Amino acid sequence: MKETCGSSLVENQPRRHYGITSPISLAPPREIDYIYTQKLIEVMEPFGVFEDEEELNRRLVILRKLSNLAKEWIVEVGEKKNLLSSVMSNSGGKIFTFGSYRLGVHTKGADIDALCVAPRHVERSDFFQSFFDKLKRQDGIKNLRAVEDAYVPVIKFEFDGIEIDLVFARLALQSISDNLDLRDDSRLRNLDIRCIRSLNGCRVTDEILHLVPNKENFRLTLRAIKLWAKRRGIYSNMLGFLGGVSWAMLVARVCQLYPNAVASALVHKFFLIFSKWEWPNPVLLKHPEESNLNLPVWDPRVNPSDRNHLMPIITPAYPQQNSTYNVSTSTRAVMVEEFKQGLMVTDEILQGRQEWSKLLEPPNFFQKYKHYIVLTASSSTEEHHLEWVGLVESKIRVLVGNLERNEFITIAHVNPQSFPGTREQYKESSYVSMWFLGIIFKKAENAEGVNIDLTYDIQSFTDTVYRQANNINVLKEGMKIEATHVKKKQLHYYLSTDVLQRRKKSMPDIGQNTCGLVLKRASVDEGCLDGYRNIDVGTQYQAAPLFSRVAGFCSTSALKETGRNAALQRTTIFTSREKPSVAQPLLPIPGTSIPMIGSRLDSTVAMEITPPPSAFNTSTVTGQNTVLPIIVPFSTHKRSHSPCSKECFKKLKDGGKCIHEDSVPVLPSDTLRSQRLSSKELPDSSSPVPASSVRVIKNSIRLTLNR
Repeated sequence: MKETCGSSLVENQPRRHYGITSPISLAPPREIDYIYTQKLIEVMEPFGVFEDEEELNRRLVILRKLSNLAKEWIVEVGEKKNLLSSVMSNSGGKIFTFGSYRLGVHTKGADIDALCVAPRHVERSDFFQSFFDKLKRQDGIKNLRAVEDAYVPVIKFEFDGIEIDLVFARLALQSISDNLDLRDDSRLRNLDIRCIRSLNGCRVTDEILHLVPNKENFRLTLRAIKLWAKRRGIYSNMLGFLGGVSWAMLVARVCQLYPNAVASALVHKFFLIFSKWEWPNPVLLKHPEESNLNLPVWDPRVNPSDRNHLMPIITPAYPQQNSTYNVSTSTRAVMVEEFKQGLMVTDEILQGRQEWSKLLEPPNFFQKYKHYIVLTASSSTEEHHLEWVGLVESKIRVLVGNLERNEFITIAHVNPQSFPGTREQYKESSYVSMWFLGIIFKKAENAEGVNIDLTYDIQSFTDTVYRQANNINVLKEGMKIEATHVKKKQLHYYLSTDVLQRRKKSMPDIGQNTCGLVLKRASVDEGCLDGYRNIDVGTQYQAAPLFSRVAGFCSTSALKETGRNAALQRTTIFTSREKPSVAQPLLPIPGTSIPMIGSRLDSTVAMEITPPPSAFNTSTVTGQNTVLPIIVPFSTHKRSHSPCSKECFKKLKDGGKCIHEDSVPVLPSDTLRSQRLSSKELPDSSSPVPASSVRVIKNSIRLTLNR
C-alpha cells in the first residue's frame, strides 16, 4: 500500500512541541516537494518496499488467529491451575506487534515481531511448554522452534507462510484487557528482567510513533532511508552498523526538526543533519524521564562504560538504552562517509541534476580498498552450517574490534553480505560461506616497508567463536573457520566477474577522507546528554550547542537550493589479476613444538617461516586430537605489536624477506583463566577453554607494506 505524498497543511501543522529542541523550520512543503516525493515512491516500488492490500489483509487474518489461540491457551492454563471460572473468563490476553510491522514500514515477505501479554497466573514456562505444544498442533504452522535461552526468549515459526517471532511477557495483573496501554511505566513494576526486555520492543515502537508530528511522512521517509541503508551495505546491528529501530529513531528526530516537510525534503534533511552531527553526542527523541523502578538506564554521568559508546542513539521508552552499542570506530566512519555521500547525491537530485535511483545505487565494496581479509566458515551438513554461520556472523564484530586495536590498521570494514565458497573450497567441505573485510593500513613513514602480523588478531577471534560454540553445544565435526589476506587484484579467485566489475561509484575514498578525523575516540568531555553536568565526574554534556551549529548550517544550506540541472557521469572499473599464494602453516623447528595449554614444559618456542606476503591465512578446524588454543586477554587500546612477538614489526631496509621468531610462553590453564577479561561476548568468562576435540592449526597472516 502506497503512502501519499503528504497530508494537508492543516494536518501537517504541529499541535505541540516535538523533541528536546525547537524545530529548525516550520515551512510548509512546496509544490515541487510533492513532485519529488512522488518520484521517490516510483523509484522505490520495484524494490518491494510496499505491500498490496491483499498481503496486508492476510497478515491481519494471521494475527487474529494467533490472538484467538493465545486467549484460548490462557484460559486452558487457568483451568489447569484451578482458577475460578469467573477469573478465567475475564483473564483476557493480547497479541501486540512491534518493529517494522508496527511502525508500518515492513516490506513484502517481511516477518512480524509480536508480543504475547498474559496475566499473572501464566508463567514463562507455560509459554514455552503448553503454548508451544498448542502451536505444534495448529494447522498452517511449520518450522516451529523455541529459543528459550536467548537474551530475549522467543518462539519462531511460520504461520500460513508468514514468519513470526513471538516473545512473551507476564504482567502483574489479574486480567489483560484489549485496550491495555503498554506505554505506562507502571506496567513494568514487579516484572523480571526477561519480561521487561520483551516489553521493550513494543514500548519503544509505540513511543517513536507518539513522538513524530506526521506518521505518514515519517513512514515514507523511513522506508526510503532503510532501503538506502540496505543498498549501501550499512544495515546490520549484528555487524556493528545500525538496525531497524536505530534508523527509525534517526528519521523520527529529523521529522521533529522539520514537522511540516514531506518525504523528499526529509530524506535530504536526514543526510544534511547526520553528515554534520558531532558524535558521540547522543540522538534523543525526548528528555529522559526519571522513574522509581530502579532499572538500569543509559546515563554516562553514572555509568562510565556509557561514555565509550561511539554513536549513541537512545531509545525513548523507560528504561532508556543505547540501541547502537555494537558500533565500532570503523563502522561509524563508514556510516558517516555514507551520510556525506547521501547529502551530495540528494543535493543534486533536488537541483534536478540526478534521479532518485542514483541514491539507491549500491557501492562497489570490492573496488574501495587495496587489502581484504576473506573470512570463511565451512561445515559438513546443511543443518550444522546454518548454526555455524549464525554463530560466526554474530561474532564478526569481535574480529573487527581486534583488527581496530592493531596499531597499523585504520579501518576494518565488513561487508554485511555473505557469499558462497569457491569450487576448491567445496572440494574440502560441503557447505561454505565467505565474508569480506576491507582493510586500510597506516602508511609506513620513514621506512622502506614494515612487516605486519595479524595472526594474533585472527586467532583471538577464532578462540572466541570456538569457546562460544562449545558453551552452547553447537560445535560439530568438520566446522572450520579460515581467514586469508588478499589484495584487490586477487579477489577474482573468490568472486565472480559480475560482482567485481560493477560500475565504480563516484564517491570519496574512505581511507583518504575519514581516517584522521572520524576514528578518534571521544573523551568523556565531548558531551552526551543535553545540559547535564556531573560535578563529581566533572563531565559537561553539551548537545544543545551542537544542535545550534547543525541548525545554523541547515538554515544556510536552505538558501542554496537553486539552479537545477546537470548530467550523470559514469565510470567503469576493470580489475587486474594476480593469483594469491597459498599460506603456509606454522612449521615446527627441530627441538620445538606447537604450544599447548596444560603442557608441563616451562616454555615452548615456535619459530615461523614467513610465507610470501601476497596471501596469508589462519584456520581452526575440528579434528581428533585435542590441542587447545591459548587465550590472551586484549585491551581496548591500540597494540604496538602482537603480544607473542616483540620483533614482528621491523623496517625492511633492503626490501627482502624476513624470518621472525615468536616466543610463546606456555601458561597453565588456571593462570590463563584468571587473566581473562569479563566480556559481554562470553556467556561465562570464567569457564574453562573448550575441552572438546578441537585441533587448532596456528597459521600465520603476515604481510609487508611498502612505502
